[in-house]
Amino acid sequence: QVQLVESGGGLVQAGGSLRLSCADSGRTFSTYAMGWFRQAQGKEREFVAAISWSGGSTYYADSVKGRFTISRDNAKNTVYLQMNNLKPEDTAVYFCAVAGSLRRADDIRSYNYWGQGTQVTVSS
Repeated sequence: QVQLVESGGGLVQAGGSLRLSCADSGRTFSTYAMGWFRQAQGKEREFVAAISWSGGSTYYADSVKGRFTISRDNAKNTVYLQMNNLKPEDTAVYFCAVAGSLRRADDIRSYNYWGQGTQVTVSS
């Protein structure tokens, strides 16, 4: 059974950094791809980044390329999102999710298990 728990959110000034973590209590974490999405207040949930089961392939939204890095540690059943040079427009609730396939990594329909989310607020 997949149970995802995000952590690491908080309040940071523009230009600062945060690292989000998503831990899975299941026993098959290393066999599936993972992604991060975010949802700002009043907006639709949008793709941020994704990573293959091995970590060998990564995908990013254009808005975060060069600033965010997704990684995973299969020994710890955890996927990370390192966020640098944060901007006020990065303010949102961030969700991790399990991907059934990464053929359309940016498509929310590719994801079938979700965490509860963690709030990231970037002040100007």
